[in-house]
Amino acid sequence: MRFSTTAAAFVAASLPIALAQTFTDCDPTNTTCPADTGLPSSSYTADFTQGASANASWSGAAYTTVEYGDNGAVFTIEKSGQAPTIQTDFYIFFGRVDVTMKAAAGTGIVSSIVLESDDLDEIDWEFIGGDNGHVQSNFYGKGNTTSYDRVIYHQVSDVQNTWHSE
Repeated sequence: MRFSTTAAAFVAASLPIALAQTFTDCDPTNTTCPADTGLPSSSYTADFTQGASANASWSGAAYTTVEYGDNGAVFTIEKSGQAPTIQTDFYIFFGRVDVTMKAAAGTGIVSSIVLESDDLDEIDWEFIGGDNGHVQSNFYGKGNTTSYDRVIYHQVSDVQNTWHSE
């Protein structure tokens, strides 16, 4: 997987690559939170085909195993319930995000790109492992997931075997 950003006009967020559930360490709608660390430059690139050194600004969640090779970062799921996840150690307060990836195959496997703020505003793209021809996009505000009527299904060919840029 390759990742790059260029400042332009987007959303306050952090970027986990795969995410089973959304959370925040401190919700500013409920309490006073410390200031978030922003992206320290106007552009950022992480090319995971270059190995673990490209992962310097990322941290993994519990049970996350990442290997690197010619195709970039590879995440392993060894048993039910695991959700390998990495996220940046900085926030993107505005800009453009480009991700080049292939989705993982397998019923019940979701490969995703999630932009999320501390108050749980979220924009996501989800590749469902049992559907090789679509990607879903969705958004939520303030963590309110009571309505799932914003999902859009985008027809995309061969998401599991072809590189796609989102």
